[in-house]
Amino acid sequence: MSQRLKPIILTLICLCLAIAGQAKVTVTAKLDSVNLLMGSMTTLGLEVVQDKGKPGGFPMFRNVDPARGYVGICGDSIELRSSYKADTVELGSGRIQINYRVPLQAFDSGTYRLPQFVYVSESDSARSNALTLNVVPIKVTADDPIAGFAPVSEPEGKQFLDFVPDWLADFWWIILIVILAAGAFIWAMRRYRKEGTVLRKKPEPSPYETAMTDLRDLKARKLWEQGMEKEYFTRLTDILRVYLDRRFGINAMEMTSREIMDRLYDSDVKDKRDYVRQILHVADFVKFAKVRPLPADNIAAFDNAVRFVEETKPVPVAEEEADGDNPDKVAKKDKAGTPVVEKGGES
Repeated sequence: MSQRLKPIILTLICLCLAIAGQAKVTVTAKLDSVNLLMGSMTTLGLEVVQDKGKPGGFPMFRNVDPARGYVGICGDSIELRSSYKADTVELGSGRIQINYRVPLQAFDSGTYRLPQFVYVSESDSARSNALTLNVVPIKVTADDPIAGFAPVSEPEGKQFLDFVPDWLADFWWIILIVILAAGAFIWAMRRYRKEGTVLRKKPEPSPYETAMTDLRDLKARKLWEQGMEKEYFTRLTDILRVYLDRRFGINAMEMTSREIMDRLYDSDVKDKRDYVRQILHVADFVKFAKVRPLPADNIAAFDNAVRFVEETKPVPVAEEEADGDNPDKVAKKDKAGTPVVEKGGES
C-alpha cells in the first residue's frame, strides 16, 4: 500500500466511527392492556431515549385546547388525554430515558391500529413502533335494567354561601350598586329640601369684608386720577349703599340721599352720619350738577367711606354663658347673624 494512501484511509475510518458513534433518539410504545372494554381507560407508555440536555416533545400534544383536554386518533374513536405524566431516568454516558404515561380511552368497539408517535428533539426525530388495540363492546340484552341518574349528593359541611340563592351570588355587585345609588339619592333629596342645594354652600363674605374689598378695588382703578369723577363717585356710593343694606337693613339702593340720612338719624350709628353726608353731598354735585371736585374732596370721600365701614363693623364676641338668674341671656347679633358688642356709639 502506498504511504500516501495510509493517512487518507485512517481519516476515513475515524470519520465513519464518529458518525456511527453519534447517539440517536429512539421511541418505544406499549400498552398496559391490548384488550379494552368500550368506554374504559388504559395507559399508553412511550419510552424516549435521547441525549441529556436536549429538549424535545411530541408535536401532537402541543397547542391542545385546555377546555378539550385530549387528542383524538383513529377517527376520534380513541382519545389520548393531554394530562399525561413524564418521568426521567439517568442511563449514564450522557443518555436519559423519559417515560411518558398517557391515559387512553376508547368509545367505539373494534380493532384499531394505533399510529406511530413522532418525537422531535432539536434537529433529530424518531417514530415509535405501531400498536394494535382491541376494544371489546359492552354486552347488553333487552332484559338488562337501565340505570337511572344518581341522586344529587349534598356537600358535607355547608357554608353560608350554600344557602344564598344563585341569582344573589351572581349579581350581588349589581344589587350593591343599586342600594348605594338609592341611598345617595335619598341623602341628596333630604339635603336639597333642607338647604336648597346638594353641594355645601361656600360661606358668603360678611358685609364688612365685601365693602373693604370693593373699596380697595376702586382705589386701584384710579378713576378720578383719570378725570372719571362721575364714575368714581357712582361706584363709591354704590359700595356704601350695599353696605348699608346688608349691615343695617337700610334699603339704600332705592333711596335718595335725604332718605338715607333720615334713616341713619333713627339708627344706632347716627353719630357716624357726617361721613355719609360728605360722600353723598359731593356725589350729588358731581352726578347731577356736573361739578368737578377737587382732589382733596375725592380723597376725603374715600377716606370717609373707609372710616364709616371700619367704625361700624360688628365686633365678634363669644356667647355669654347662661347663668341661674337669666339663662336666656346671650350676646346680641347683627343682621348677618354675627355676635356683636356695643361700645358707645359703635355696634
